[in-house]
Amino acid sequence: MLEKLKILKEKFIELTKKISDPEILADQQQWQKLVKEHAELAPIIEKYEEYEKCEKDKSANLELQKIESEEEMIALLEEEWQMLKKKGEELENDLKILLLPKDEDDDKNVIIEIRAGAGGDEAGLFAAELKRMYYLYAEKHRLTCEELDGNYTEAGGVKEVTFMVKGNSPYAKFKFESGVHRVQRVPETESQGRVHTSTATVAVLPEATNVNIELNEKDLEIVTYRSGGAGGQHVNKTESAIRITHKPTGIIVACQDERSQIKNKEKALNWLKAKLYDYYQGQADAEYAQKRKTQVGTGDRSEKIRTYNFPQNRVTDHRINLTLYSLDNFMNGDIDEMIEALQVADQQARLAQVD
Repeated sequence: MLEKLKILKEKFIELTKKISDPEILADQQQWQKLVKEHAELAPIIEKYEEYEKCEKDKSANLELQKIESEEEMIALLEEEWQMLKKKGEELENDLKILLLPKDEDDDKNVIIEIRAGAGGDEAGLFAAELKRMYYLYAEKHRLTCEELDGNYTEAGGVKEVTFMVKGNSPYAKFKFESGVHRVQRVPETESQGRVHTSTATVAVLPEATNVNIELNEKDLEIVTYRSGGAGGQHVNKTESAIRITHKPTGIIVACQDERSQIKNKEKALNWLKAKLYDYYQGQADAEYAQKRKTQVGTGDRSEKIRTYNFPQNRVTDHRINLTLYSLDNFMNGDIDEMIEALQVADQQARLAQVD
């Protein structure tokens, strides 16, 4: 690891010189590429330099212990050395995390699909609340949400809805949300106060940009239809909505977000590419398919990643055994603590594989 860090530091120093070179500054495309690379290395080098200083301080401490004769001073130096040793171990662990291979999809926009699972109308209402929760979380992080397609219930719930999240590294923030989400609460229609259990499934797909997914027209069945939704002059007036079926895989996507049929088709094709990218990744690598977060199952109550218990105001993520007693805030988009805990758990799991 230390040898790799030395090489990275040399590269960082070289990049620092290059981004100040007038000739490179004249070529904006190359300059921006180097600046991005420099910015990605900066936190690693900063931590490495802190680690180097800690190691020098440890060596200096040991030298002082050799020449010191007073017992009181020796005891203080030993105490300081133990503190430096602990700090060095923490910095080493931080560096290991920083050196972990970055998920190439982290910077991508995401397409999120939410579907009502077991539980009838209550499942649909919960699915709608999950959508609202993600929209509020995205807004908090200055991300934008754009609905692609939605099928709603008369009670105001969601049968299924798909939306795209754009901005600064959305996939890194949402990728651990894939799975079955379970809710436990007393529905408004429940007269005897009994707690009901319902589910909704969430799938998170990275937008398939710069991916070689070729779509053959003969493999596509494209159908236009009238947009449906809650009111508005445009609804049900023109056949601007698009549904595309990929015949070889049976994957279906639909988009009715835009008034323009052309724009809806463009979005639907982009969404289809994302689903095909996910599908073929799983087909190509069985080990990856076993681990991937986009496997959401059937929506049965037993297949859960997280439970939202309203009577006790708690939310529990079963993958990391974390329980938060602030469900009211959680449903209002304050999910950072959970997301960060999942990210740390993922880092530790990958570190264990490296070790």
